[in-house]
Parts: sequence; C-alpha cells; structure tokens
Amino acid sequence: MEEEANHHAIIDMEKVIDRERLASTEQKISENPKLLSKAAGKKSCCIFRVPQSLVEANGKAYLPRIVSIGPYHRGQPRLNMIEEHKWRYLASLLSRTTQTQRLGLESLFKAIAPLESEARECYSETIHLDSHDFIEMMVLDGCFIVELFRKVAKLVPFEPDDPLVTMAWILPFFYRDFLKLENQIPFFILNQLFEITKLPGENSTLTLSTLALVFFNNSLQRPDEAIVSSAKGKHLLELVRSCFIPREEESKPLKRVVTPTHVIHCVSKLRRAGIKITPGNVSESFLHVTFRRGVISMPTLTVDDFMSSFLLNCVAFEQCYSGLSTQFTAYVTLLDCLINTYRDVEYLCERNVIENHFGTEGEVASFINNTGKDVAVDLDLCYLSHLFNDVHKYYRNSWHVQWASFKYTYFDTPWSFISALAALFLLILTVAQTYFAAYQYFDNPQNS
Repeated sequence: MEEEANHHAIIDMEKVIDRERLASTEQKISENPKLLSKAAGKKSCCIFRVPQSLVEANGKAYLPRIVSIGPYHRGQPRLNMIEEHKWRYLASLLSRTTQTQRLGLESLFKAIAPLESEARECYSETIHLDSHDFIEMMVLDGCFIVELFRKVAKLVPFEPDDPLVTMAWILPFFYRDFLKLENQIPFFILNQLFEITKLPGENSTLTLSTLALVFFNNSLQRPDEAIVSSAKGKHLLELVRSCFIPREEESKPLKRVVTPTHVIHCVSKLRRAGIKITPGNVSESFLHVTFRRGVISMPTLTVDDFMSSFLLNCVAFEQCYSGLSTQFTAYVTLLDCLINTYRDVEYLCERNVIENHFGTEGEVASFINNTGKDVAVDLDLCYLSHLFNDVHKYYRNSWHVQWASFKYTYFDTPWSFISALAALFLLILTVAQTYFAAYQYFDNPQNS
C-alpha cells in the first residue's frame, strides 16, 4: 500500500510540474541582470539611470529637454529636432577634415571601434545595440559635442544663420542637457574624437577639458583657476563637478567624526542662538563652508535653472558611483537643514549667501528641500562633519542661546528695540511712582 501511495504521489508531482515552465525558470536563473547590470558596481561604470526615489522627488529634472546624448534617451521623438542637426554638424566636421587631413567617416569609425567594449562597460544598463549602431551613436553624439565646443570657442566658425546659435533659447538648454547623468558618453570617446579631428596648426596644448569649460563658462560659477586647470572626469558631468572640488580634497582620506546629532537647526533658530551666516570668499567654490566663533561662512550660491539642474545631477551621480566623494550631497544636506521656509531663504538672500534667479523664495525653499530628500550621506564621514559637530556644540551652549535669544527678541529690529525701550521706560516710571507713593506714606507723620 505504501509503495502504491508513493507511486501515485510521483505521478501527481509530474502533473504539477510543468517541464516547459521549469526550463523557463532555469533560464531566468542563468540570465544576467539588464536594467542594473553586474558591471554597474565596477569602477569603470560611471553612467547611470537616476534612482526612482530621486526622480519622484524632483520630477523631470534629470531628463534631457532638447538633445539626447548616449543610449538612454536615444530615439525619443521629442528630441528629434536636434537629432537632425547632429548630422549637419558631423557633415561640417567631415568636410573640413577630409580636405585638411583626408580623414573621412570610416576613419572615425575605426578610431572608436577598439573602444566599444570599454565604452559599453561605462553604462549601468545593458545596451541593446549592435556594434555598428553603437559605434555610430558614439561618433555622431561625440562629434556633435566636440564640433559645438570648437564653434563656441571660435576655433571653427558657425555657419551663417545657424539656428543653434542664432536662437537665444537653445544654447542654455545645451548647458543643462550636457550635464545630466543619464545623458552622457564616456570622456575617453570624446577625447579620441577631439584628438583625431584637431585642425592643422591648432594649439597642441589646448585640451578638451579646457574647451569644455570654456563652453560651460556662461553658466558656470567658476572657482579658482588652479582648480579648473586640474579638472578631470569620466564624462562631462564629472569634469564640471570636479571644478568645485580641490584636488587635495577629493583624494584626502576622511576621519570619522561622531556627532551627537545629524541635524543643524534652520536659519531662524540659529539666529536666535546667536549664530550668524555670512558670505564667504568670492574666489572660493560654494562648497567651501566654514564655521568659526559663531559665524557660518558660505560663498554665494547662484540658484538658477542651470545650477538647480547641475546640483541635482551631481547628487544623483554621487548616490550611484561608489568611488566618489560626497561633497555635493553633504552640501545640499546642509542647505536642507538651514532652510525650512521662505523666511530662511529671504534671510540668506539678504546676506548674499543665496542669489536667487530661480523664482520666489518659497520656490527656492521647496527646491532645496526636495534636493535633500531621500539622499544617503554619512555625516560622520564627510567634509562637513566637523562643521555639523561645532555648530551643534555652539548651539547647545546655554548662555549663548539665552543671551542671543534676548538680543534677537528685543534688539533685532528698530521697532522691537523701540518697543523694548518703551517698556523699560514704563517700568522705570512705575517703579519710581511706587517708590514716591511709598515714601510719602511712610514720611507722613499722620500715618505713624
């Protein structure tokens, strides 16, 4: 009976298990991830899809508006207008190089073909393009960027009535779209195309990095020239990001600082505690924030369409790329702590810490709060660790808080000072009146 029951169980199990579906399950086990490939954790991978949590917080800030660079947004109909002009710019470049260097389209393909495998590894997603289409995309997008950089730097003239430069609204969108994390191609591809298409007599010391920074100069809050000259990156976003971080800061090992709290109070509360915020040195990067003797020094940050896009994409890059420091993430976390309402933004604008070309003070506050939302940063191990710790200690010092609160309440504005003075005068009159009334009462012999 037991053997018969086992036999029936085996038959029943064979009915339950679908061999075709089992084979399908085994195939899924053997397949590699495509949306976040295994190569995404390597140092070579540097071009990522922005995490969904950041997309939900900041909407379309990570999407290219007019031009697609690389594979992630390739072929989208809304970007076709500039796609057509890429071919025109490639034709312009080839007409020049064919005449001067006998360098044709085939030469460009041959120059990029050996770099295909390395270029594919730069993307966190598996790129479903065959070799020809992938190389064509690298050549087309890369030559468009390099040619545009040369034209803006006046190494090559624009064609007469070129709409990409005569229409004032287009270039500002290029500044932003070229610095979006999902809209990148590897810098070594750009550099290869730049080197082989150099003009006869072109300055041999002129680098693509310098040319790129000349292009972004109209929108970039450029810090010290020594930092700019040493800028490097795996793509244009990292190149421009590195301009704001001194080379020694990028490579300097950080020491863990255990802070009692990971919160700095908002501007309004800090002011009540006697902590002031002043603009820093204009030649410094806006990341150079210091705290000394109750004063937070912050170089002016211009908040506009370009800077808002740049900040968001730098933070997204730091969230994805493990081999990177987190200066931008720590900085926006600090801003998020300092700003709670539009009144905090008003004060920072009055102090020239923020230069607002973005919108209302409320819109700036909302932008800052969203930028700092759902980002991961170890505040015990970042370049602002000591600042968070020192501000917290100063804020917790009771006599600082009490004295500063008294001054803030009664002497912050002329009206509060006048009110306090009037109250004090009234108090003195009341005390004097009471004194003289008591004096007359006790001094009168009849009351004895």
